[in-house]
Amino acid sequence: MARGLFPWGFFRKPLYIQTRFSYLHMKYLFFSWLAVFVGSWIVYVEYSSYTELCRGHDCKNAICDKYRKGVIDGSACSSLCEKDTLYLAKCFTVNPHSQVYSGSWGDLEGVIKCQMEDAPHYDIGGEMEPKKEAAAFNKPTKGTSVEKFREMILNHLKAKVGDQANLADLATQVLSIADANKDGHISLPEARSTWALLQLNEFLLALVLQDREHTPKLLGFCGDLYVMEKVAYSPLYGINLPWIIEVWIPAGLRRSMDQWFTPSWPHKAKISIGLLELVEDVFHGTFGSFLMCDVSAVRFGYNERHDLKVMDARYIVPEAIFEEIIRQQRCDVDEDCLFGADCLTSCDLTKHRCTPEVTRPNLAKACDTLKDYILRGAPSDVSEELEKQLYACIALKGSAEQMEIEHSLILNNIKTLLWKKISHTKDS
Repeated sequence: MARGLFPWGFFRKPLYIQTRFSYLHMKYLFFSWLAVFVGSWIVYVEYSSYTELCRGHDCKNAICDKYRKGVIDGSACSSLCEKDTLYLAKCFTVNPHSQVYSGSWGDLEGVIKCQMEDAPHYDIGGEMEPKKEAAAFNKPTKGTSVEKFREMILNHLKAKVGDQANLADLATQVLSIADANKDGHISLPEARSTWALLQLNEFLLALVLQDREHTPKLLGFCGDLYVMEKVAYSPLYGINLPWIIEVWIPAGLRRSMDQWFTPSWPHKAKISIGLLELVEDVFHGTFGSFLMCDVSAVRFGYNERHDLKVMDARYIVPEAIFEEIIRQQRCDVDEDCLFGADCLTSCDLTKHRCTPEVTRPNLAKACDTLKDYILRGAPSDVSEELEKQLYACIALKGSAEQMEIEHSLILNNIKTLLWKKISHTKDS
């Protein structure tokens, strides 16, 4: 009878609800804890990466210490170290040895770059240029005449780009830059700053291409810290996503997303012509040949007039230097002979040394970068022929010297095709 008056279901229901509530409560607490843990870990990793990579103020302090001691001098030294009118703003550093910051200098906006390294070496897996010595800025030595300094510059340029007929003109340009305060004299601190800058591929390329407008203008320098003009739009294309999102996006969708925020097609055509002209300029140019060892979109940008600009020239290296260094590289497979993302040579298995000839010319790498960029939104009357020419370009193998006629023919075909389509518009 008692069983009929007090059914067990009356007691079970609250117990079930209580158990369910406890389960949901624990589940909520677990995921909340997990979210806090993952978030804290991401913040820690990002902060650790930032503090390890972004050491621009350490670089500034080291440069200003040498400036105050009279070791170095340059057009940016006073503003950086005394007047505080040259500011380091947002950090864009990806390599702790080469600090990159946005910055402002009075009314000018620019990009500030500063080198940090303790021991000089060439590294095929890193940057193909010597690093700062521990006792930096010790050349030229006290008592060196301007003529002797000029000879030092000529010999250095000859080692970098080969024995070119007009190296004397380039040396004159270097001496003009060295006279930072334009008083008609080159002081020893100014000469030491200039010599340090000459060790950098990016500075050398800016000198070589200064009349071609593919590289940002040098605004000033202090030691081997230097300021370049700001490029309004960079990278060439692509969007930056947090790595935790990046890993979940399929490669095909990622390539498509990179083309979502790009200029109109006529503007893209003008930018693409700029990259093709850069390939022409660095191949058998006025001051020798250069290899483009990373032609990815992040290395380039463009200004308001849609003129292409090189954002990061560390991987555009003199061919003579590349061949000298790559020959010394030990290898077991071809992949051991890779510099940057794009300069691959073959491995001589009889000697276990890399051969000096790259497997792909600069033009093929440039066309590979431009393919999706310029074909997306291309007018129907040129898209088929443009695609045909681009794939022929990408298929180029061997060095440009070995196939110079075909190389020039394809390059001119693509440029002509693009120019014909935009030459009658204001975009040209």
